[in-house]
Amino acid sequence: MEDKKAYSIAISLVILLITIIIIARLTLKFSETFFLITGADVALIAAVFAAVLIRRNFNSRRQLLENQIDSEGRELRIEYSFLRKVAGVPTRFRLKELEEATSNFGTLVGRGSSASVFKGVLSDGASVAVKRIEGEERGDKEFKSEVAAIASVQHVNLVRLLGYCSVPPTGPRFLVYEYIVNGSLNSWIFAKRGSRGCLSWDLRYRVALDVGKALSYLHHDCRSCILHLDVKPENILLDENHRAILADFGLSKLMGKDESRVVTTIRGTRGYLAPEWLLENGISEKSDVYSYGMVLLELISGRRNITVAEIGSQSKFSYFPKIVGEKLAQGKIMDVVDERLVHEVSAGGGVVEMQVKRLACVALSCIQGRPKLRPTTARVVEMLEGRQPVEAPPQTTMLIFDLLEGDEDVDHHPGKPRASAATPRAGQISTSNHYTNSPRSFAMSVLSGR
Repeated sequence: MEDKKAYSIAISLVILLITIIIIARLTLKFSETFFLITGADVALIAAVFAAVLIRRNFNSRRQLLENQIDSEGRELRIEYSFLRKVAGVPTRFRLKELEEATSNFGTLVGRGSSASVFKGVLSDGASVAVKRIEGEERGDKEFKSEVAAIASVQHVNLVRLLGYCSVPPTGPRFLVYEYIVNGSLNSWIFAKRGSRGCLSWDLRYRVALDVGKALSYLHHDCRSCILHLDVKPENILLDENHRAILADFGLSKLMGKDESRVVTTIRGTRGYLAPEWLLENGISEKSDVYSYGMVLLELISGRRNITVAEIGSQSKFSYFPKIVGEKLAQGKIMDVVDERLVHEVSAGGGVVEMQVKRLACVALSCIQGRPKLRPTTARVVEMLEGRQPVEAPPQTTMLIFDLLEGDEDVDHHPGKPRASAATPRAGQISTSNHYTNSPRSFAMSVLSGR
């Protein structure tokens, strides 16, 4: 724009000088004054052309230098982006980028009380799940917790955080994850409307091992022990090969290597909370072990650990961990396996029966009432891989069972038709006919393709 203006002035000045020469010729003829005016005008015209040429040359060199700097800057940005990806450092996205990637947050794939998940595609073609965390105090706490916990960890069985976005001062915060194509585990093991199918026994056992490895990494192989604190089927995702990916670190806590436990408010999902959390005795990595054990039992049975059936005006509860303990003692552990897997289990013979018994023993060891009686996740992995012997779990007091038994009629027999699950709470048991997560609990049901 400035160049055009300068050229216009130069042309106008040259025309003016030529006009002066013509007027001088007509009025002064070939007098001495005419030649003086003509010489001065010619000199000025030459000076204008020289200035134009110098300016053009300067602009060309400046443009060349700018292009060179821009090219080098682009290469540096690409290299920096590459190095960030190699190092696993999350990228800070602009809100406009996320709006474009998600078509202005048009494809909702999951929702919780304080967060929503949207599917999107980045400019480089990568499919992502964008988690929008809302609310000021709670949202900020959740955001910082999740970023701090997962930004520095890299494991094949942990969901990968690609980036984040924060809208100041009190706007929503966003976490950008890879999109896991097969959704969450609960849609593959529980028989309900909208389920994706029935996961085979081999894949269920592999999922148990994958999640165990992920927790073992968080508990033992990171610089600080990371407590997940919300292990449940909704937060376990399956990739295209049905490998398990542990997700949703919104409740996670960092615990120093010299700490034996930390004190925090009761959050998470009812039904998976360890007794010490309910009793406010402080939590540790053994609290994750308890939740993991409850998930193992649900992998075996394909049902929620606590179910309720409405019989007339009464509610009849069934507490599956108690049933598994009884069947294991009676040598009838195969009675509790998901009835949809009967043919696969029968075809597998003794190998599958050994795996079921191993998984049941490990699960019951994980849900021991006293934390010190529970195995570490590292030992759990060794037992599941057959590198450590699996011993019969000791008898334990089941707090939830005691609460159920004190309030309502508890079903000890799994042979009856299975009802949909309910959500227990310390001191209060829901009588609804469906499973309900804790209001805080957020199922990141779909995150995406590795």
